[in-house]
Amino acid sequence: MGPFWHPAQAAPPVADQVDPSHASLLTDSSLDSIKRGLTFLAQQQREDGSFGTRGYARNVGVCSLAGMAFLASGSTPGRGVYARKIDQCIEYLLAHSSAEGFIAAVDASSRGPMYGHGFATLFLCEAYGMSEQPGLRDTIGQAVQVIVEAQNAEGGWRYQPESSAADISVTVCQVMALRAARNAGISVPRETIDRSIAYVKACQNPDGGFRYMLSAGRAPISEFARSAAGVVSLYNGGIYEGPEIERGLAYLMQFFPDKDKGSGGSGYYFYGQYYAAQAMWHAGGPAWQRWFPAIRDHLVARQRADGSWMDSICAEYGTAMATIVLQVPNNYLPILQR
Repeated sequence: MGPFWHPAQAAPPVADQVDPSHASLLTDSSLDSIKRGLTFLAQQQREDGSFGTRGYARNVGVCSLAGMAFLASGSTPGRGVYARKIDQCIEYLLAHSSAEGFIAAVDASSRGPMYGHGFATLFLCEAYGMSEQPGLRDTIGQAVQVIVEAQNAEGGWRYQPESSAADISVTVCQVMALRAARNAGISVPRETIDRSIAYVKACQNPDGGFRYMLSAGRAPISEFARSAAGVVSLYNGGIYEGPEIERGLAYLMQFFPDKDKGSGGSGYYFYGQYYAAQAMWHAGGPAWQRWFPAIRDHLVARQRADGSWMDSICAEYGTAMATIVLQVPNNYLPILQR
């Protein structure tokens, strides 16, 4: 492969292209759950396009995940039930993109601004790939350059847009954004991807799970949510089979979701299930066919009366994550294209 990831842009999927074997996983109860969840999100969007409550109000990451949830339903910029909602998400992110390309709302709380930047870049790439809006390309190119320049010597990323430390969680977010950029036809240096995948591999423990950081003094403890993210980053880095994938999937299966016994894992419920569903989707076969019905039913059972899912970050975040997971069988998001 040459020095850049720069493939031809794929055509956006349409409803009649959904694989019937996947569509059959969308039950009447889950379809109703999705509709109620998206209705809740649509009602929560502010006039400026932002989402979120409490300290996370106006966070660009929450806005981007809500936009992803609308895209996952089949709406695109300028087309579909949630077209205007998607357009407002785009407008909000563009309004909070600096001249250097960093996307952040400085007055909003976050777990680290590179999280928000990564999710924002991912969403804008998905929207661009499904609509080819000319005005987005330059912004995405600048956002990608921020990610490239913030990669540290280990090959990963940390909370701030600077090449100092790295952790697996923030790194996965940037790998996803870079893969989405590639899918949308935006050039990404191959070296950046190679180094990031080397970092992710180095974070995998012998049990198949992933540690948080490589730094000395950090215990090499595996944990479900970040391990699901680690497996997804390997898939998005172009590793579709091999011992790292096999060990990672086997580790995740220890946390099989069960609506009666619990979801497995230890915290970060929606974050973990967001990545675990994608990991099983990419794995396909029996892993996907077992995992998705279980997490589908678990999420439907957890939905609140107003259509939302509550999370410690905010209800808009939990609802966006839940509806993205429930809509994976639609296969509308370019990032899910196998």
